[in-house]
Amino acid sequence: MSNIVAIVGRPNVGKSTFFNRLIQRREAIVDAVSGVTRDRHYGKSDWNGREFSLIDTGGYVKGSDDVFEAEIDKQVILAIEEADIIIFMVDVESGVTGMDEEVAELLRKVKKPVFLVVNKVDNNKRAEDAVEFFSLGLGEYFTIASINGSGTGDLLDALVKVLPEKVEQEEEEGEAFPRFAVVGRPNAGKSSFINALIGKDRYIVTDIAGTTRDSIDTKYNRFGFDFNLVDTAGIRKKSKVKEDLEFYSVMRSVRAIEHSDVCLIILDATRGFDGQVQNIFWLAQRNRKGIVVLVNKWDLVEKDHKTTIEFEKVIRKQMEPFTDVPIVFISVLTKQRIYKAIETAVEVYQNRTKKIKTSVLNDTFLPIIENYPPPAYKGKFVKIKYIMQLPTPQPQFAFFCNLPQYVRDPYKRFLENKLRELYDFKGVPISVYLRKK
Repeated sequence: MSNIVAIVGRPNVGKSTFFNRLIQRREAIVDAVSGVTRDRHYGKSDWNGREFSLIDTGGYVKGSDDVFEAEIDKQVILAIEEADIIIFMVDVESGVTGMDEEVAELLRKVKKPVFLVVNKVDNNKRAEDAVEFFSLGLGEYFTIASINGSGTGDLLDALVKVLPEKVEQEEEEGEAFPRFAVVGRPNAGKSSFINALIGKDRYIVTDIAGTTRDSIDTKYNRFGFDFNLVDTAGIRKKSKVKEDLEFYSVMRSVRAIEHSDVCLIILDATRGFDGQVQNIFWLAQRNRKGIVVLVNKWDLVEKDHKTTIEFEKVIRKQMEPFTDVPIVFISVLTKQRIYKAIETAVEVYQNRTKKIKTSVLNDTFLPIIENYPPPAYKGKFVKIKYIMQLPTPQPQFAFFCNLPQYVRDPYKRFLENKLRELYDFKGVPISVYLRKK
């Protein structure tokens, strides 16, 4: 179970630079113009072996200054609702601003851990200047320079101390019902799908994107399956300001995805597997969840005898390299293949919890490796001696060999594809590790 850490603060205090440093990918577009971050801002980070999800709320703010303030308030409120820990970033160059005070006022009422982080502190003079941030009433602060990373270590040490303890056993304990998250962009038909599935209009559905506001995690029995549904709960109704609904839906999806075993990603056939759907897909995959792609509104697409095949090809191309994912064409309106969708999700759940005996693995795999050994690297030959599945909630395999560092990615992919071929891990990301024997 991952923890969600949200970074809040006004534009241009360096949230994205800090975010990029923590997830070690140049994901956000960073520029010196205020408010230019316009990328998907979530990633995984870990510090001392503790993993957490990071959300940068910056850059979703559009419009003039007064609109800015309203938007920032909204983001801070959403972060307070959705995140487990909040990092409030301020900038020593501009000192305490009215907007900082406003955010601080919202954060002082929060029961969750809040870390006040003063950025751009790269010399002693600035460290002295940072003292004025005590006036925000949030207690101790951390000084960092996110451009070169100084001070981030101390901040992260303090951060992982307040992360809730790992609950590894949650899979074994409690009810063993699969948890299905229904995710997708606004208006792809998530709520209608749930209604069609459970047969009563529990969810308020209208044509305006973002009208679902209902609870998360409810237990159902349909079609002879017991399962929990984790809905991407409560995307806010649109207010007068044109919100970036994508950001809200993504932020909600993060929590739903992390709570689930299998993600049912619903996409609108008329829009295809577009950027935001890809982000949700990528997020589910990074979190090692089972995935089923449901193509909704299939009844609206002009069809000939090969449309589904073509459409499926396009989607799989965009999913690369993880293409072993079931794609089900549904129509929520006509309830077409709704049962198939759930049946597929249950199969994926079973694949995700599948355990393969070590003896079976070695008997089938060692001969294959003998025939296709890893290519020699720098004149050294890699010998894989033993294989086992690791005792983790999702499928992970360790291949023990003499020189793990010489096994290249293409060969790891070969091993993964063979595992998929032999044992059917459709819809499930699997991890292959090479370890020293």
